[in-house]
Amino acid sequence: MNQLQKNQLDFINLRFGTFIHFNSATVQFHTGEMKDWEWSHENEGMPRKFPFSPADWNPSELDCKQWARIAKEAGCQFAALTTKHHEGFALWPTAYSEHCVKNAACKTDVVAEFLQAFREEGIQAGLYFSILDLTAGIGQRSCTEEQKALIKGEITELLTNYGEIPFLIADGWNAPWGGPSYEMLAFEEVDQWVKALQPNCLLMNIGCTDGLEQTDIVVFENAAGQEVEGIFEGPGVSSNKLTDAWFWRASDPAAELASPDWAIQKMEQYFPMNINFMLNLSPNIQGKIDPNLAKAFKETGEKVKFPNPLQELPQGWLTRACDSVR
Repeated sequence: MNQLQKNQLDFINLRFGTFIHFNSATVQFHTGEMKDWEWSHENEGMPRKFPFSPADWNPSELDCKQWARIAKEAGCQFAALTTKHHEGFALWPTAYSEHCVKNAACKTDVVAEFLQAFREEGIQAGLYFSILDLTAGIGQRSCTEEQKALIKGEITELLTNYGEIPFLIADGWNAPWGGPSYEMLAFEEVDQWVKALQPNCLLMNIGCTDGLEQTDIVVFENAAGQEVEGIFEGPGVSSNKLTDAWFWRASDPAAELASPDWAIQKMEQYFPMNINFMLNLSPNIQGKIDPNLAKAFKETGEKVKFPNPLQELPQGWLTRACDSVR
C-alpha cells in the first residue's frame, strides 16, 4: 500500500461528513428564482445579472462552533467549507483578490473560524475551492497564465496559512456545469502543486468522470444526478442535501426537509461500497444553522451506524496508472 492509498483508506474510514455551503450565494440567492449560482453566465454566455459586492457580506451572528456542535451530534467525522464558490468571493483575506472578506462589512476570516471550531470537536476539517470563478473570469472560455497564478496563489494560502488540511475539494473544473477544461488546466498541474504544499492532502475533484485519473477520491454529487453505476469498491464520496438548494434559502426554516431515514438509507447503500456520505449544512444569512436542519442532523446521529474500519484495500479498490510512484 503506497502513501496515497493509505490516505485514501484513512479517509474512507471516516465514513460520514458534512458539506457546509456558505458564501456569497447565501446572500445573493436566498430569495427569487436563481439558486446557488449564475449557471447561465458560464454555460449560455448570458451577461452577468448578479454581481456581488463584498460590502453586502455581513453574517452578524456567525457561529462556526454551532455548526461544529451540530455536525458532531449527527456523528460527522469530517467536514468541508466552501471557501470560494463559483461566484468567486473568498471567505478568507486573500492577497490575490479584492473580492474577499477583507473588503466586507464583516471581515472575519471564516476559514480560520471554521477550522478552529471543527478541530476542537475532533472533526477532520478540509476545504472546498472552486476553480471556476465568475468574478475573475475563470471558466470554460478563459484560464490564462495570470488566472492560473491566482488559482495557485489562493490554494497556496489555504494550504500554508491554516495548518494541516487533510483534503481539498475542487469544483468547477472540466465539469458538465462549467470551468476550465483539463486542456486549459491539467489535473496533474494542480495535483502536483497541492502535493508540494501538503503531501498528504487528498485532492478531490467534483468534476471527475474517469475513475481516479483526475481525482484522489471519486466524487458522486448525488444531488446533481451523479449516481454510482455497477460494482464499486472504493474510494468514493457522495454529496447530498436535505434542503432544496445547496445554499440557504429564506423558505428553508419552514420547509419540509428530506428525512433522516432517507439519509440513513443512502448511507446503508454506500458504506459497503466504500463511498463516504456527505450531508449538506447551509447556514443562514446571519451565519447560523436553522433549528429544523439542526433537528434533522440530531435525528440522523441517533440512527447512524458505522461499519468496522477497513484494515486493507479491497480487491476492487481503484488505482491510478501512476499510483506506484506516489
